[in-house]
Amino acid sequence: MKDDDKDGAGRVGASAPRPVGASEAQAGQGSGTDPEEVIATAEWLFWDYVRDLRAHREAIAASDWEALDPGRLKKATETAKTVRQAIHMLMEERQKLDRYRKDIAGGIGGGELDLDAARDEIGLRLACLRRAGTG
Repeated sequence: MKDDDKDGAGRVGASAPRPVGASEAQAGQGSGTDPEEVIATAEWLFWDYVRDLRAHREAIAASDWEALDPGRLKKATETAKTVRQAIHMLMEERQKLDRYRKDIAGGIGGGELDLDAARDEIGLRLACLRRAGTG
């Protein structure tokens, strides 16, 4: 593989395009304060590493096993590990974002059903229907 095929960070392939609307902060480190920004950054990094992993896989598949560079296998293994870590980070950030949204909503749709209140409401509506039907 030629050095021209690597980006400045030593990753295979052209640098990944940024997500639509991504700023320099999202593509780089980011401030980490806005949950939406953190998710966008995590997704961008995830897909960047997935592209790297695919490039390594294709290069390994195209190689003769006897002539396979051990460094390439090591780099592919490291990239696969990074993809797993990125997936884990992305899932954690999505869970944090969901909790954040629930906190902002103030418990709307808090997930808990008040069956007694529902039963009372149904009883009242049935009573109204009965009264309306006998008039």
